[in-house]
Amino acid sequence: MTAITVRPGRLRDAAEEIEQSTGLRVQIIGGTLVMSPTPRGKHAGTVRRLRIRLDPRLPADLGAYEVSSVYMPGNDEDYATPDLIVLPVDWENDDRWLADPHEAALVVEVISNSEGVKAVATKTDWYASAGAPALLALDPRNGTWTLHTHPRDGAYQGVLHGKYGEPVPLPSPLPAELDTSGLPLYAPRG
Repeated sequence: MTAITVRPGRLRDAAEEIEQSTGLRVQIIGGTLVMSPTPRGKHAGTVRRLRIRLDPRLPADLGAYEVSSVYMPGNDEDYATPDLIVLPVDWENDDRWLADPHEAALVVEVISNSEGVKAVATKTDWYASAGAPALLALDPRNGTWTLHTHPRDGAYQGVLHGKYGEPVPLPSPLPAELDTSGLPLYAPRG
């Protein structure tokens, strides 16, 4: 993952140019362009397994989506693209490319093998500041998950940690639990 800073007012243009010319996934987090390569197999597999587990158990008015971005309220430049997001199914008929983070019942981030502690914390704070009601961070490096809930004043007030194999207790209107058994782990770095 690489981050660069561009003059304010031009971030979205720069993000679009980078995505088109390199194929990298680009987000604007806290005024900084954050670029990452296309997720690798185990990363993508984690997202796919979660979507398959979540989608059929969601209320009829919610759906799990990949490749959907949310904006930072009050900031025309900042946006993030979570690995998976649960939004009202009306999203499927919307012409906007940025969803309202308050409408997201859940955002899911799968931590990349190269992602550092500071980058994870920055992204977590970003989602809390945006008002996303719940963030589930999965870490295939060590087989752990963290559920963040109740955003207030730029931080999540509720934080629950667990290990793969332990169900994640989800807030309403989501299913009561999300099964994390059998999620892939990254190979040890060496």
